[in-house]
Parts: sequence; structure tokens; C-alpha cells
Amino acid sequence: MSQVLIIESSARQQDSVSRQLTQTFISQWQAAHPDDQITVRDLAANPVPHLDINLLGGWMKPAEQRSDIEQASLERSNQLTDELLAADVLVMAAPMYNFAIPSTLKAWLDHVLRAGVTFKYTETGPQGLLSGKRAYVLTARGGIYAGGPADHQEPYLRQVMGFIGIHDVTFIHAEGMNLGGDFQEKGLNQANAKLSLVA
Repeated sequence: MSQVLIIESSARQQDSVSRQLTQTFISQWQAAHPDDQITVRDLAANPVPHLDINLLGGWMKPAEQRSDIEQASLERSNQLTDELLAADVLVMAAPMYNFAIPSTLKAWLDHVLRAGVTFKYTETGPQGLLSGKRAYVLTARGGIYAGGPADHQEPYLRQVMGFIGIHDVTFIHAEGMNLGGDFQEKGLNQANAKLSLVA
């Protein structure tokens, strides 16, 4: 039995293409792996605070020196990190906002990229500690960006995942969502075709 962690980041609850892709993923995964446990963390419904001085204090100060706020920030980060550590499969659903990922997803990443926990520094450079996990990234984009210079989602997330040791990363892009007509239909069809191969 595997643990699947799904991170939703679309600001929209209704009419969200990335959320539609997530639901398709969940349905197909459950059909193929009925015993797997799926956990969904919705960063729009329950936002994670951005990295601040309280979280830094929680990470860096000895327990006896932490304020209550710093301790609470640390415990929140621990919860998020523990979810990631427990997962065998990570799914990130990310609409493209201004050529990049939503700030809510960046905030989540800032909580779980932790030295000594998800990566470590060595004499030969940083080493990821989450090897053996798989990741899927489901994106929704108004235009067509894959492989182009304006795509700051895929290169960034590949680097981040590799940094913590996750190198088996599959991207599924639903592109052309704001171009209307044939572009939108084609983008959704291509994304769903790739999703059908996942489970």
C-alpha cells in the first residue's frame, strides 16, 4: 500500500482546470490502486503562511529559546514535512500564474525544503534525502509555454524536486486554456491522454 500526497494550489474552487486534472488523477489512481491512501492538502482553502522570522526562529533556535509563535510555526512546518516524508507519491496541481507557480505552492515548498530533513549539505554539495519517491505535476496554463523561455514552472519544480532527491517527475500540462475553441479542447485532451497512462 502506498501513500499519495496531493497538493492543490489553484485559487479557484469552481471551474479550476488543475483541480479537474486532480480529480481525474484520483479516480484513475484509486481504480488501479484501491488500497492506497490519498491525502489532499488544499493550499487555497487552508493557506500556509509565507516564510517569516517566526519560522526561521522555530527552525534555528533551541527549544527553550523559542517563543510560542516560533514553536507553533515549527510545528506547522513539521506537520507539512511529515506528510511529504510519509508519501510514496507526490502530486502537485499548479495553475500557471504570471508564468510561474502560485505563491501558495511556493510557501508550501519553503516549509518542506529543510536542511537536515529533506536535504543535507555534504562536502560535495547538497544531497536530497527523499530518493525513491515519484512526483506528478499537473499544470493548467492559459497559453502554450512548454519548452519555451516563458515557462518558469517546470524548470523550477524539476530543480526543487531534484534538490530533495525526487528525480522521477512527470509533468502533465493542460495548455491553451484561455485561447478558446480548438486550443482548449486540444490542451485538455492531451492532458487527459497523459493522465490515462499514469496509474
